[in-house]
Amino acid sequence: MNKEVTLRELVGARIVIAICIAVYYWCWARNDWHNYYQVITSGFAIFAFTFFLLLGARERKYKKESFDERAVGILRKCDSVCYRISLVAITVIGFLCAMLRVSFSTEVIGYMLVGLIVFLSIIRTIMFSVMDTKGV
Repeated sequence: MNKEVTLRELVGARIVIAICIAVYYWCWARNDWHNYYQVITSGFAIFAFTFFLLLGARERKYKKESFDERAVGILRKCDSVCYRISLVAITVIGFLCAMLRVSFSTEVIGYMLVGLIVFLSIIRTIMFSVMDTKGV
């Protein structure tokens, strides 16, 4: 834990946060119940709590270090591209829901939105890593 915190590490951690959101949604949106779901839910809660504590400590340490201005600029570019992707995807999901409202349940719509969050966090991390490596 004594090594320097990089922006790439913090951006990559957002994938884990998005997956935590997806698992949390699954915990609430499922319609059936099996005995092992309690084990999954409890294990996930312990993992998420520990991960958020460690991530908070790393982010506090990052804020005390000097910022890499080039990496921050690249991250802003990635965020603007992901914003445009999310705008198009949410618009498509909205129109699909309006046209196919009989065949789409609210559960499916929720899974599409949560899937979009996971997809965007992965795309953002990949774009940032490639752009940061190439120095764009």
